[in-house]
Amino acid sequence: MNDRLAARRRAVASAAAEAGAGALLVTDPRNIAYLTGFRGSGGAVLVEDDGEAVLCTDSRYELQVVEQAPDVGHVISRDYVAGVLGRRRGPADAPLAVEADDLTLSAASALRGVLEKIGAAGTKVVETSGLVEQVRRAKDPVEIGLIERACRVVDESWNHLLAHGLLAVNRSEREVAADLEHAMRRAGSDGVAFDTIVASGPNGAHPHHVPGDRLLAAGDLVVVDFGATVSGYASDCTRTVALGGAADRLLDAYEVVRSAQLAGVAAVRAGLACSELDAVSRGIIADAGFDGYFGHSLGHGVGLDVHEAPAVSSRSASTLSDGDVITIEPGIYLPGLGGIRIEDTVAVTGGGGRSLTTTSTALSVL
Repeated sequence: MNDRLAARRRAVASAAAEAGAGALLVTDPRNIAYLTGFRGSGGAVLVEDDGEAVLCTDSRYELQVVEQAPDVGHVISRDYVAGVLGRRRGPADAPLAVEADDLTLSAASALRGVLEKIGAAGTKVVETSGLVEQVRRAKDPVEIGLIERACRVVDESWNHLLAHGLLAVNRSEREVAADLEHAMRRAGSDGVAFDTIVASGPNGAHPHHVPGDRLLAAGDLVVVDFGATVSGYASDCTRTVALGGAADRLLDAYEVVRSAQLAGVAAVRAGLACSELDAVSRGIIADAGFDGYFGHSLGHGVGLDVHEAPAVSSRSASTLSDGDVITIEPGIYLPGLGGIRIEDTVAVTGGGGRSLTTTSTALSVL
């Protein structure tokens, strides 16, 4: 038996019990992978009150499920929910927890139909939000190792992009994004963690700009936000470079962002409120006269999802703990002129913080 996975299932079973349920129906694919090891695109898992589980998937994955999830029960059927509920060991009408954030209205209706069919129409359905995700938040050493490998992929790919002159005047944002994604694949990524952002010149003022046909031009700052996945775990990194001489206001803003980012990384430690960490970097930006030009949070958790708990923002009620993996990504966005963002993925470990992305944050002038 995989003791790590079994411990996770027991933890979510306990959380489901605290929510008033005797079992948990898991339908989110990433949560299924976290609890069983199975990484197919379709399925459902039922976790009983003792942490025992049964997984239902269809015939496409009949061999894969045996290889990836050997220590849970298996049902092969296209009716995932009926498949697992038909194997429930506890009382059929005991309260059943579901992942409300993943269950669509049509799926909820189908669930009621299944319960009625198995003679459990009176079952109380307990809607939960973030139950498995809160257990996922604390990464074990194996998980941190996978995230670190995903960070090495982005480091290697970024160095490749710079060394081969692929970030250059007269290349389009779209071309740069494609080259970077290709480099990540070659470096060992299973795929991108999110849609790559390449924002040049005035487009840099849009934090989530979609790469287009704009050609990079002399004097641009170029914001590049990218991430890789390794065995399902994500990395997240942003670097900003200059193509020749940029406007003085942009260069001043870059140094402010870099100072704020370095201070944020240095401040990471277990026991620190996420809102206080946000304030460390945000205060530096505000004190430099750029208050109002940094609109998003300082960071977020990273794991199986590239955005997960904890939120690192002024509104966050979370406190950092060992095992958290977060981003530190302050930015300044100047409409009509450009933007800067610098981001590292940082593990909270040994009471402090360790950056898993390691390429230089000093301004590169290409």
